[in-house]
Amino acid sequence: MSPWTSLITALTLLLYLVITINVGRARAKYKVPPPQMTGDADFERALRVQQNTLEQMVFFLPALWLFSFYVSPLWGPLLGAIWLVGRIAYAWGYYQAAQKRMIGFGISSFSSMVLLLGSLVGIILSLVQP
Repeated sequence: MSPWTSLITALTLLLYLVITINVGRARAKYKVPPPQMTGDADFERALRVQQNTLEQMVFFLPALWLFSFYVSPLWGPLLGAIWLVGRIAYAWGYYQAAQKRMIGFGISSFSSMVLLLGSLVGIILSLVQP
């Protein structure tokens, strides 16, 4: 397996760590004590960035590894890097205003879909080819 896939996985976890730290910082800044989940709109956007990123990681990481194994150990990480750029754009935009999240969401969602569909094709081809 390509070390590039491992690198993208580690960078994804690092991104999630930074986003999680941002939620903690927003809690302190806007005085939203745990377990409270609502408060200032800026806090709520930071929390949604974290929650949505976690939701997307559950889909993205297996798709990344399956694609890298069954299709391409080079193209998988490249699509994963695009996903990371999309998630960073998503977070950056959403921190500013909810309406600014869509470009990043679209980039990361498209990347995830390509990884999933490519994985399915690769898996099916490996099953039917001798």
